[in-house]
Amino acid sequence: MKTEWNREFAARFSRHEEELRRLYDGLYHRDLKSWELFGEMLYRLWLERPEALKVLDRRREADSAWYKGHSMTGMLMYVSAFAGNLRGVLEKLSYISECGVNYLHLMPLLESPEGRSDGGYAVSDFRKVQPELGTMEDLAELTEACHRRGIAVCLDFVMNHTSEDHEWARRARAGEKEYQDRYFFYDSWTIPNAFEQTVPQVFPTTAPGNFTWCEAAGKVVMTTFYPYQWDLNYANPTVFREMTENMLFLCNHGIDVIRLDAVPYIWKALGTNCRNLPQVHTLVRMMRMVCEIVCPGTLLLGEVVMEPSRVVPYFGTVEKPECHLLYNVTTMATLWHTVATRDVRLLAHQLRQVFSLPREYTFLNYLRCHDDIGWGLDYDFLRQFGQMEVPHKKYLNDYLTGKWPGSPARGELYNDDPRLGDARLCGTTASLCGVESARQAEDPEALRMALTKDIMLHAFMFSLSGIPVLYSGDEIAQENDQTYHDDPLKREDSRYLHRGNLNWEKAALRRNPDTPEGHVFGLLRRLETLRQDHPVFDTAADTWLLDTGDDRILGLGRYYDKEQLLALYNFTDTDLTALLKDPKQYADLMDGSESDAGAVRVPAGGFRWLLHRF
Repeated sequence: MKTEWNREFAARFSRHEEELRRLYDGLYHRDLKSWELFGEMLYRLWLERPEALKVLDRRREADSAWYKGHSMTGMLMYVSAFAGNLRGVLEKLSYISECGVNYLHLMPLLESPEGRSDGGYAVSDFRKVQPELGTMEDLAELTEACHRRGIAVCLDFVMNHTSEDHEWARRARAGEKEYQDRYFFYDSWTIPNAFEQTVPQVFPTTAPGNFTWCEAAGKVVMTTFYPYQWDLNYANPTVFREMTENMLFLCNHGIDVIRLDAVPYIWKALGTNCRNLPQVHTLVRMMRMVCEIVCPGTLLLGEVVMEPSRVVPYFGTVEKPECHLLYNVTTMATLWHTVATRDVRLLAHQLRQVFSLPREYTFLNYLRCHDDIGWGLDYDFLRQFGQMEVPHKKYLNDYLTGKWPGSPARGELYNDDPRLGDARLCGTTASLCGVESARQAEDPEALRMALTKDIMLHAFMFSLSGIPVLYSGDEIAQENDQTYHDDPLKREDSRYLHRGNLNWEKAALRRNPDTPEGHVFGLLRRLETLRQDHPVFDTAADTWLLDTGDDRILGLGRYYDKEQLLALYNFTDTDLTALLKDPKQYADLMDGSESDAGAVRVPAGGFRWLLHRF
């Protein structure tokens, strides 16, 4: 077969063949027939790849750092919430471009059963778009239009499980052993109960346990997340081959970034916690090489919502990389801790760890996303200040839901477990900053402070290395959507609080700076432009923490290409002064004023970006 391969494909394949074969044999016990089928599948998907995408591959292959630097701004959205369907998004691309966005993450849109989809994460067909959202042809047309505008498109690849309605699951339920072997089926509860001794529960209150009885098959099936999501068995080479083919099918429809959903969970082994096992990294490394062979213009984004020590290994090494991108999840959670406590010491401690990592590692930075905020903080560090885990989580949740006296925040709890004293948090950026409560109270000063805080947090995000990602609606300070309470399919899931439809009437106000929508939109565009214009924001920059002399002011330093930036963030409601003792003269990037950096005034809830050119 190889003698008939196209020269371009063959060159890429040979570059990775030795390592790929070694890893494949290690997982699949030197199954020669399986390996041959795998290679044939890769070549077939390369042949099917549209020529326009191959041209894009070659351009990106020649510039492997195309997604780094300081020019990308992302936006995350649900297609239905933003514009109804894929054609609606196509018609609104000018708005997305106006937002300065060149990285567009479309939330799960593949076919999934209504009411049993977990927001699209229970896929029943990896080759079909949810009918009300459009077709695969619509998706390809949208990605082609995005590429013409210089916009890269990201899509979730739900690889840990399928819906119980997937063809494989239906055939397994009917008793076909070949398809039962693609999942984890057991004749009795003996082995499942043994798993339960070491495997934590993902949703102990809403979906307890890791297994479900399948009445039709008369067997127990592994369901780590929800009973309607059946875990795939990646120890079966057919599963890996066919799921990889599904991924490449999406890439061939123009997807530039594949978000590997729940990737730490994809390998299961009895006697372990079934999280972050070595075989997971083997699989991700193999998927990275697959992309470099078939579609080298494609990036892998790992969804690893865990502490930093668990997240960073998913980058792999510089010599043997795995994911191109990872979420900076701990910084996001720690930032909201800082909003609630007005104390920057934990955030500085966490950033110090991020700044020590190789600059080749690229994070996605974000304030809010489609999911809840989990309080996976460094409680060993907090304990030295007398902050214990359970009461501290309660304080954070009380403050950010507005229960704490004087708090302007308006969030809601998710997966509240009073028994463990634990809960996660939901809400839009604007509502958590106080925009919603200020508008309800018709308090202009409170609204001004809330909008100032909103912009300050976005400025912080834009001053980190990596790719900043806005959640759709944040560009116009959109508030919580309480209507989810009226929907029987959503009312039990408070994450829909921040998943509301984009308010296009408010979006129409974006060019009026005298409105909250226009104020936020204009300043975010200003921050994006400054970030793109100044090399000091490049991912290659030196980064460090500044000693501001005040635990309520966070200070970041950046240096690159003869530019030095001092970025200061005030997390209180009063004006403060940062004592930096820097004799150089700086220009304020926001208003152009000159300033020394000895004693720098930072407005209440605000920030300063000071630039010195050498």
